[in-house]
Amino acid sequence: MTTRGHAIAIHTWTVAEAKAKFSELIERARSDGPQTITRHGRMAAVVVDAGEWERKTSRRGTLAEFFAASPLRGSGVQLKRLRGRLRKFEL
Repeated sequence: MTTRGHAIAIHTWTVAEAKAKFSELIERARSDGPQTITRHGRMAAVVVDAGEWERKTSRRGTLAEFFAASPLRGSGVQLKRLRGRLRKFEL
């Protein structure tokens, strides 16, 4: 399997295998990459190394910094706000 040009090895475990070999599952996630756990033949969970999880989920600045770095900043694009009554909607 590849993700953004990088090859990653994913091993698939059943829930029973994952329970029986939990330590090995963790070690494989650390050494070989993400490990998929299936239940009834369908993907149920993925175990990843904690370092990889931190890299993937860490915040990279604030929302204000994101907008300040936008390529549209200073492009002259004008957003027009619609005035008037609110639209009706149902939940």
